[in-house]
Amino acid sequence: MTFTQWRDRLRVWRGHRPFAGGVLLVLGGAEILVTMKAPLPVILHVGMQGLAGYLLPSLMVVCGLLILFNPTQRLFYSIIAILLSLGTWLTSNIGGFVVGLLLGAVGSSISFGWLPDQEPRKSRRQEREEARAETHAESVRKDGFSGAGEPA
Repeated sequence: MTFTQWRDRLRVWRGHRPFAGGVLLVLGGAEILVTMKAPLPVILHVGMQGLAGYLLPSLMVVCGLLILFNPTQRLFYSIIAILLSLGTWLTSNIGGFVVGLLLGAVGSSISFGWLPDQEPRKSRRQEREEARAETHAESVRKDGFSGAGEPA
């Protein structure tokens, strides 16, 4: 498989799922995990508060991956992910110094709002051109000629 074929297949795959939301969610969880620098035995010794500091961002990463690979359940995963993101404010260095919290919140919001069967939006310029073509076609049908030979 050539690079262009691979790129085209990836582009089609990305178009059928909330790709940006899932990636932002995974990045947010990973950023929070990176900001947690204590080793696991110390965290287990501290107790549940320390364990939750690792558990919530790990579940954020899992939710982001599930959104990417199972987009039919994106609504459920995005609701869980926003709750996890907000929970990291208390458990993980103020949500990974706010950066991870914001990435997770924005990613889950994008995933929640993604619509799979929505037609692409048309620009105003494109709509005007279509309206002009339609009125021109109506005038051609009404007059019975195409206006050939007339100046533009």
